[in-house]
Amino acid sequence: MDPSLLSSSISRRQALRQAALVCGGLAMAGHRTQAAPAPGARAKAVIQIWLWGGPSHLDTFDPKPEAGRDYCGPFDQPLATKVDGMRINELLPSLAKHADKYSLIRSLTHGNNGHETAAYIVQTGRQPDRFVYPSLGAIVSLFKGYDHGYRGLIPPYIVMTQPQGRFAEDGFLGVRYKPFATGGDPAKPQFAVEGVVAEGLSAERQVERRELMHRLDTLGRVMPADPRFKQHDLGEAKAYEMILGDAGKLFDLSTEKPETRERYGMNTFGQSCLMARRLVEQGVPYITINSKGWDTHKQHFEIMRRRLPEVDLGLSSLIEDLSQSGLLDSTILWCGGEFGRTPKIQWESPWNGGRGHYGNCFSALVAGGGFKGGRVLGASDKTGSEVAERPVHPAELLGTICSLLGIDPDQPLPNPRGIEATVMPLAGKGEGRLKELI
Repeated sequence: MDPSLLSSSISRRQALRQAALVCGGLAMAGHRTQAAPAPGARAKAVIQIWLWGGPSHLDTFDPKPEAGRDYCGPFDQPLATKVDGMRINELLPSLAKHADKYSLIRSLTHGNNGHETAAYIVQTGRQPDRFVYPSLGAIVSLFKGYDHGYRGLIPPYIVMTQPQGRFAEDGFLGVRYKPFATGGDPAKPQFAVEGVVAEGLSAERQVERRELMHRLDTLGRVMPADPRFKQHDLGEAKAYEMILGDAGKLFDLSTEKPETRERYGMNTFGQSCLMARRLVEQGVPYITINSKGWDTHKQHFEIMRRRLPEVDLGLSSLIEDLSQSGLLDSTILWCGGEFGRTPKIQWESPWNGGRGHYGNCFSALVAGGGFKGGRVLGASDKTGSEVAERPVHPAELLGTICSLLGIDPDQPLPNPRGIEATVMPLAGKGEGRLKELI
């Protein structure tokens, strides 16, 4: 592998294992989806920016300076944006300039304050029960991935850089629809100028190891016609393509202009946004950026002064580049987390200016792929504690995203267990769409 994200993150063993899962026949036997794209499909891809741990809505997209210091803390000068009446946090000046390209939802709610359960609700649209339902990314992988003509060597569902581990994203669909996690850090310097590959080995050394493995594979030579070996060989070929071939080069950010990389921010979040743009350009239908560090029980405002400028540069550059290339019309951006944070600041010890978990009311940003820009949907009360106008439940947001992708949220969700379920809840009721934003 070239000096790339993969070179520092995806080991040979990981690549081989992932390719084997994709190519090893782990699809749901007898459950190939047959649904045609819904009329009016506008989006082809989703970039989900997951602020892992739960971002404060008051300190991002729903500022409340009038509520006083116990609610807004030091962030008492929100920025006016390009859209009249829309204000966001003072540390998001670049995003303020692009407000006409995105909309804000300020009335998301589910009432749950537990990371695992809240993450599950927001990413599946469902309350927990005896079955683990798939995340939106797995659903997109099912309906837009290998079963429906996707032929990319990069898997159709990518996570940068680590899965959350809150629940199994593939749910009852199975490992074929599990995300491919890149690992590593795209902002870190790479091993060398050229020829350096996973695990610090040169490309030549990787080839030598592969040839040695084949010479030692006596069983494969004795039983060359066995279909199980053919499956393995196909998986191996795809894995090495990701390590040494053109697919691996996609992850080489050194091919970008230095000024482009600087514009996104030379940090993990910014470079992940740049990588997400490259993946969309190659036709990958679902990319998640898992941004850590938002579970701010302590030192909340110190952390926000680091995190918010990173989000500002990375997300605004992504929106700008997708817009200029025309890809924003077919790419949905969704930025948020599992919940918000307590509106009233916990000044007392041991929190000393922290915010806790808060699922009663929180915010998200959506853009592209059919979502209108320059809108604000819903409202919280004067302290950001409760929904005051137009409550929005996660299933409505996910159902809208599905509709824009041409996936009918009311259609049956095929699965190997024979569970009677639709792609999203609220099926057949004419609900589950954010009509105000599309």
